[in-house]
Amino acid sequence: MDVVNLDAAPAFVTKDGSEIRELLAHRNSAIRNQSLAEARLHPGQSTDEHYHTRSEEIYYITHGIGRFRLGDELRDVSAGDAIAIPPGVRHKLWNTGIEPLRLLCCCAPGYEHSDTFLTE
Repeated sequence: MDVVNLDAAPAFVTKDGSEIRELLAHRNSAIRNQSLAEARLHPGQSTDEHYHTRSEEIYYITHGIGRFRLGDELRDVSAGDAIAIPPGVRHKLWNTGIEPLRLLCCCAPGYEHSDTFLTE
């Protein structure tokens, strides 16, 4: 049985500049076709705009507020919002609040640096 507690998951920085804690993926569990991680952006921080050629993503905001751009669309996001990110579409997230912006990131197939392409 694979059970990973968020507090025990080591943090690392992804290619887009966000700090993540990978909870479940092929690197640490029996999961092979997707990944689940928590990402954090500190106040004033943003990801680098990027896209993935293979992975589709779901961002689920759990804490804080921010601004999200998907392609040419821009909108404010906050705790409770789920965002669908299709493969091949550039996207960027900003923390516009005064507390860390925290979100769950689900990727299928699972997250890989090699599938992240920076556009700025």
